[in-house]
Amino acid sequence: MVASFVATAGQLLMPGLAALCRDWQVLQALIICPFLLMLLYWSIFPESLRWLMATHQFASAKKLILRFTQKNRMNPESDIKGVMPELEKELSRRPKKVCIVKVAGTRNLWKNIVVLCVNSLTGFGIHHCFARSMMGHEVKVPLLENFYADYYTAAGIALASCLAMCPVVRFLGRRGGLLLFMIVTALASLLQLGLLNLIGKYSQHPDSGMSESVKDKFSIAFSIVGMFASHAAGSLSVFFCAEITPTVIRCGGLGLVLASAGFGMLTAPIIELHNQKGYFLHHIIFACCTLICIICLLLLPESRDQNLPESIPDGEHYTRQPLLPPRRGEQPLLLTNAELKDYSGLHAAAAGLPDGATANGGRPM
Repeated sequence: MVASFVATAGQLLMPGLAALCRDWQVLQALIICPFLLMLLYWSIFPESLRWLMATHQFASAKKLILRFTQKNRMNPESDIKGVMPELEKELSRRPKKVCIVKVAGTRNLWKNIVVLCVNSLTGFGIHHCFARSMMGHEVKVPLLENFYADYYTAAGIALASCLAMCPVVRFLGRRGGLLLFMIVTALASLLQLGLLNLIGKYSQHPDSGMSESVKDKFSIAFSIVGMFASHAAGSLSVFFCAEITPTVIRCGGLGLVLASAGFGMLTAPIIELHNQKGYFLHHIIFACCTLICIICLLLLPESRDQNLPESIPDGEHYTRQPLLPPRRGEQPLLLTNAELKDYSGLHAAAAGLPDGATANGGRPM
């Protein structure tokens, strides 16, 4: 979520950099320079201690813990929970690195990742359809008369969606927030495709009172709502994947969802390459995908207030909870493992009964 704010800040700074450089070669070099700083990540930033422990790389984990204690000026001997002695016992174990391909053998985990991949692809793909509708209207609105106004409007909508995503995820949960944003995206898309077509037919009649300016104003309104919801849905899909994907394959799962989001962004130049001839069909395809995503999102588990899964079996045990909390006194349909009663002693008790007696002490008729 912090990365979404940083990306939006870069989007807001881009026109200023372009105005200062005035040459696209200089602008490209200026954009690429910050990526060179990533070469320093290997020497500055440490490896994830959580990932080292989950993949049984206990020797590297021990070195990292000692490094942390030295930097924090702590005494390694003051180990209250006894972590270091436990690490010493496990140093002989071989590391167990897990590849993302192992997800194909799971029952639920691969479905969750595929749903989030499709959701991120649809969110970032349909975002350009809404942006093109807002910037490509025939009758210009005074507020959106030039390129910079269109650009900063789109950047402001992205910033507003990031700000709104934080409280929505906090109160509605990850799955509820994602479902809300995708429903709003689908409604904005369907209204823009259906209602505006109907307004266009009525505008041809002189007595209807409809005009092209009214149609364009409705188009801009639906485009703003659609851009707001679709950007939030795409960003929230990445955040959701980081929580439900186990630690051992979290980087791989995030990579798949981010690659799907990038593929959704790459569909934007297709309209420009074909001179906008397939724009309407492009929007219809993504609108159908939003309806599919709404159905598939109900299959995802809720990760709010849950422990992050460490291994693939932990990710498989993530169960799907109901969207609405159960009422007081209502019997749940399925019991959790902690609520299941232990009936293991019945067999031993029944073995000590006389012949012909049942487990409750009676005799069969």
